[in-house]
Amino acid sequence: MKVVDKYRQSTSRIGMEGALMALSPLPFLLLLVGGGDAKPYLWQVTIAWISAPAAILSGLILFTRPFTGKICGAIALVGTFTITLPWLMVNPFAALTGAVTLIGASFVLIDLPIDNGSGQHKQDILNRYLEKARWAAVAVPCMALLCMLTHADNAVLAVYCITGSFFIAQGLAIHWAMMKKSLWHLIVPTAGSGALGWAFFSSFTDRIPAFVLLFSLLGLLALPRSIFLTERREHLWEILMNHPARILLSTFSALGVLGTALLSLPIATTKEAIHLVDAAFTSVSAVCVTGLIVLDTPNDFTLYGQIFILLLIQLGGLGIMSITTVALHAMGRRLSLKQERLLTSITDTDHNDLVHSLRTILKFTFIAEATGASLLTMLFIFSGAPPGEACWRGLFTSISAFCNAGFALQSDNLLSYQTNPLILHVVATLIIFGGLAPATSLVIPRWLSGKHLPIPARIALITTCVLLVSGTFFILAFEWNGVLAGLSIADKVHNAWFQSVTLRTAGFNSVDIAQVTNPTFLVMLGLMFIGGSPGGTAGGVKTTTVGILAMTFWAKITNRDEILIHNRSVRSATVYQAITIVTSGMIVWFTVVLMLEMTQQISVRNIIFETTSALGTVGLSTGATPLLDEIGKILIMIAMFVGRIGPMTLFMLLSNDQVIAKSRSPHAKIPLT
Repeated sequence: MKVVDKYRQSTSRIGMEGALMALSPLPFLLLLVGGGDAKPYLWQVTIAWISAPAAILSGLILFTRPFTGKICGAIALVGTFTITLPWLMVNPFAALTGAVTLIGASFVLIDLPIDNGSGQHKQDILNRYLEKARWAAVAVPCMALLCMLTHADNAVLAVYCITGSFFIAQGLAIHWAMMKKSLWHLIVPTAGSGALGWAFFSSFTDRIPAFVLLFSLLGLLALPRSIFLTERREHLWEILMNHPARILLSTFSALGVLGTALLSLPIATTKEAIHLVDAAFTSVSAVCVTGLIVLDTPNDFTLYGQIFILLLIQLGGLGIMSITTVALHAMGRRLSLKQERLLTSITDTDHNDLVHSLRTILKFTFIAEATGASLLTMLFIFSGAPPGEACWRGLFTSISAFCNAGFALQSDNLLSYQTNPLILHVVATLIIFGGLAPATSLVIPRWLSGKHLPIPARIALITTCVLLVSGTFFILAFEWNGVLAGLSIADKVHNAWFQSVTLRTAGFNSVDIAQVTNPTFLVMLGLMFIGGSPGGTAGGVKTTTVGILAMTFWAKITNRDEILIHNRSVRSATVYQAITIVTSGMIVWFTVVLMLEMTQQISVRNIIFETTSALGTVGLSTGATPLLDEIGKILIMIAMFVGRIGPMTLFMLLSNDQVIAKSRSPHAKIPLT
């Protein structure tokens, strides 16, 4: 049992060196990709001759000289990616796929746990060699498929590349079989190598890729299960569901896929068929309560399609885990303690009374949405809409506003109601309450009466008020003779307030966003990036994060050692988390802007606005969303998805559940000014 535990702890990702060795011919194979009849450049050939030996060397020394092995592996990865740059520059989808692959492989290589094998049992060493052979066997079919898909299978160089990759993998399998002294496992790779050698030296060279694919898959099936795979197989579901970041990722991904399938149905659209990317974009925008659209909601979707969108908005806003928990409790079933801890982490509720807190969230949500729907229905009727249409439009707008989604059943959003302050203020109120956590919203009467409030609620409310008032002031000042020109003074104030509110990740607009001045544009970017409050349906880096950073800034410039709020000290860990949230958001924002600038023929001003709107799950647009090609839509979908689950949550996927002990090392003094 000790052998198994040790193996599971220290070799969860060993075997990568086998893949590195089997993929060493890949740089030469990539010289043929996308090139047609053109010969590769000299610099590409040079990099290939550097990358291939680096991959082999990395595989050989990764567990004996870890630092040098990782450096060689990094050289092989970067070199392989660089060789394909001429092709990637004219193929945006391949560029996106290549960049994601490079980043993922780099993280795996850098974070690879190394154990040089000193003091290991023989069984540990055998399992390590088995994993090496397994990874190599997995890499070879990938090489063969790449060769076939890029139509390079007739090139002599391609045949040599995949043949070399195959023999490397079979050699590793033979080495493991000889160490294990297993005749059966020695026969399979030996026979496969002999068969491929016969095909190579006969007249079947044009079928080498197919032979390699077949023999490598047979060899992979012949390898026995390792201890790690056997022990972990029944825990794959737990791996997915026993981590807060993975739960958010899996549930929102499942909703997005479900929504794509529903919106692709013929009954959902007024057109004969819509592109899969457009259906997926609309689904992700609804699930992530963003509101960016590539199809006109009232005209391109039928009533069934609009119902599907509304259902996705409601599930995405509330969170499917919250609804499931309350439903299970109503049926008399209880969650485990570990599941309760995970849900309290995700929903930001009290662990001691989780179900009561979730019930309060659902009750508050449904009461607020029902009240808003009733008021909006009457206001739409007074505006001239038929009763049936007004009822559906009121319900749809109320849920969309409370969930901060920004979807509307008017093609011009709320532009036609810019002189109807009652509709604007009802929608704005729903947005504000939806952007705050229900627990925060319920203590607003106590706050207005001057009573004591919990510190998190106080920070969220004060920051929200400051942002709303300042946003209204700046929009009025900068757009008085701009997009607000032609309105009465009262309507200017109403619309400035409404736009300040909706910039808090709601996505409704009562003025033409594309025509705002540059100062207003910058103010909008800041408000969208900040977003709403924790526990609400809004996105962004959250008001409490900005509040903590503002207090940290003030404490530092006033030369105070502690951040005090009503005689309570803010822990340094909270400050670190606030900095991490903002930094991770800026990293994702810059990456998406850069990739859109490289792939889209759209002005950088519009790209910056679209990216900020998507990452903050706002949904406002300057009109650039319909101009996106498929790559641009995919990038914006990724931004919306990351914005909904949180940029920091995305990086948390790279972490494990273990708590790292505090270091007792001496403090380092680093000057910053």
